[in-house]
Amino acid sequence: MDYIHHLKEVLHGEENLKLVKKEAQEYYRNHGTEDCLLTGIRLYLSDSYQIQEVGVFILGHLSAGCPEALDFLRYTISENANWKVQETLAMAFDIFCCDTGYEEALPIIRDWMKDENSNVRRAVSEGLRIWTSRPYFREHPDEAIALLSSNRNDTSEYCRKSIGNALKDISKKFPELIHKELSSWQLLSKEEKQVYKIASKFLPQDM
Repeated sequence: MDYIHHLKEVLHGEENLKLVKKEAQEYYRNHGTEDCLLTGIRLYLSDSYQIQEVGVFILGHLSAGCPEALDFLRYTISENANWKVQETLAMAFDIFCCDTGYEEALPIIRDWMKDENSNVRRAVSEGLRIWTSRPYFREHPDEAIALLSSNRNDTSEYCRKSIGNALKDISKKFPELIHKELSSWQLLSKEEKQVYKIASKFLPQDM
């Protein structure tokens, strides 16, 4: 049976992220690198966003050992106008970081966070939430805070909200670190003020 036909029968056109992930994991585990790359791209070219999502996840699983898959995520999938596909891209990037090792992935994390495409930048800030629940950043929350804060003046409101929410997440466990970081901001731009407002939401008033 054609795999796309199989997916159409299994997914039934209903939103089911758990099933989408399961299908992608099973395909990745049972097929080689070249097959997964070609299939991931083929699925992405489908007119069904759910089938596209399966392709994105397959490429995400492949990406730590396949630069072509990582590039396709960054340069092609990031151009998709469907926000649901962009959410999947963020999760696929986290799969890459997890499989690579978050510390080892730092150069790629930094590179993606400076990409000209706002969807690529947001894939990092959103995909790694909650940052301090991830290995390495759990032991180095200050580094997670510094990375996120470096984009506080992002030109995209879409990205700034993600940055602010990611910092807000961290403030629940590390309020002192977030307070220290936010206290160093000069708040000279509306962009920085917006991120500050979101990030400081849960900080005690007496800090």
